[in-house]
Amino acid sequence: MPVKCCFHRSTSSEGMAWSESVDTLLANKVGLDAFRTFLKSEFSEENLEFWLACEDYKKTRSSTKMISKARKIYSEFIENEAPKEINIDFKTRDAISKNISQPTPACFDEAQKIILRLMAKDSFPRFLRSDAYKELREKQQNSNQKRWLSFL
Repeated sequence: MPVKCCFHRSTSSEGMAWSESVDTLLANKVGLDAFRTFLKSEFSEENLEFWLACEDYKKTRSSTKMISKARKIYSEFIENEAPKEINIDFKTRDAISKNISQPTPACFDEAQKIILRLMAKDSFPRFLRSDAYKELREKQQNSNQKRWLSFL
């Protein structure tokens, strides 16, 4: 069953640029929303949610808020049997566990890199093959044809 989402706000060049890399996709609000919707349809949005939580965490300046956010990220994504546990290696998980009591701005960097690579190799290619992405491309091509014809 195809995923139905609202992609019409995007321009043609934006949508096509998403296929270049997961970084390009994540940097674009409409692309990010489309990717999130796709991942939710597969019940696999925890990697994206973790990546976004890390991006938010890195912007935190208050040490009190940083500690609170770090503990929330840890309990939600890192600790054993966390509700949205991400797939990272033992060494990375152990390093975070040892340092969570005094988190630094970079304490999740390695895990975030691992998750970004995982999304780039796994869920991003599936997204590009999905009905949702194909539907988006088709809508953009039709929109471009209509614009072109209106200039004639």
